[in-house]
Amino acid sequence: MDIVNKKILVLAPHTDDGEFGLGGSIAKFLEDGNEVYYAAFSVCKDSVIDGFPPDILVTEVKEATKILGIKPQNLILFDYEVRTFSFQRQRILDDLLKLKAEIDPNLIFMPSMNDIHQDHTTIAKEGIRAFKYSSILCYELPWNNLNFTTSAFVLLSENNLNKKIDALKEYKSQAHRPYSSGEYIRSLARTRGVQINSTYAETFEVLRWIL
Repeated sequence: MDIVNKKILVLAPHTDDGEFGLGGSIAKFLEDGNEVYYAAFSVCKDSVIDGFPPDILVTEVKEATKILGIKPQNLILFDYEVRTFSFQRQRILDDLLKLKAEIDPNLIFMPSMNDIHQDHTTIAKEGIRAFKYSSILCYELPWNNLNFTTSAFVLLSENNLNKKIDALKEYKSQAHRPYSSGEYIRSLARTRGVQINSTYAETFEVLRWIL
C-alpha cells in the first residue's frame, strides 16, 4: 500500500491508542512526506494509577508523538471522561465535524467497528458519520477486537517499528499493561509481516477506500 501526499487524521479514543494501532505506520507516513494529525479524545485522568499525576498522559502523548515525528501543532487533545463517550455522542460528533472542516483530511484511521471498548465503539460510529466521504482504515487493538479482518497492510522497516516501540516506552503510566511490552509489539508486527511475506507490518480493516 503506497500512501503519499495525504493529509492523514488518526482518531484515538484515548492517548496511546493511535501509537498501539499504527505507530509504525505513522512513522512511515511521515517519512514519506505525508501530513499526520493525531486527535485523542481522553487523557484518562480518572484511570491513572497511583504514583502518577492525573495529567501524566498529556505529557506522555506529547513525548510519544514527538518521537514518531508528529508536529506539536498537529496533536489535538480533548478532555472527555474515560468510559463516558456514549453519553456524549453528539458533542463528539460535533468535534469530529470541526476537525473535518479545519483539517480536511483525505485518509482517516480509527478503531475497528468490532472494537468492544465502549469509548472506542463511540469514536468508530461517530467517525464513520463524520467522515463518510473519506477513505477510512480501522486499526488493530487485539485485546479489544473480537473479530478483525486483516484486509490492508502497511510494510514497516526496522526503523519504523523501533520508533513505535520507543514512542510507547514514553507511556510509563501504562507500562503495567501486558500489551505494552516491546517484545509483544515486535512479535505482532512480525506476525503481520509473515502474512504478506515481509519482515514487519501493521494491518488494517478497509472500511471505505476512495480512489
